[in-house]
Amino acid sequence: MGVEKVSDQNFESEVLNSSSPVIVDFWAEWCGPCRMVAPVLDEMASELGDKVKIVKLNVDENPATASKYGIMSIPTLLLFKDGQLASRQVGAAPKAKMLSWVGGAL
Repeated sequence: MGVEKVSDQNFESEVLNSSSPVIVDFWAEWCGPCRMVAPVLDEMASELGDKVKIVKLNVDENPATASKYGIMSIPTLLLFKDGQLASRQVGAAPKAKMLSWVGGAL
């Protein structure tokens, strides 16, 4: 399962109502560090499989969700469990750190 895109319109159904934990990558096209995080998230999606769902939300196209969760800088990763915000990771990080963040939050 790869990284899917979500929007203001389907955020609730895809993230908050998901039966599995969801990592949301808040990003934008113009953000250099966001582009560095993308391949790491793709690898994590392959490795973690059904344990966690990984989605991306473009903050330029979906400002309502970004503002609702107080996203000030990108990339910001939010981990949701059972529809609740469980953990937050701000900024680009190496894969090992991101895997340990996810592991700690799950």
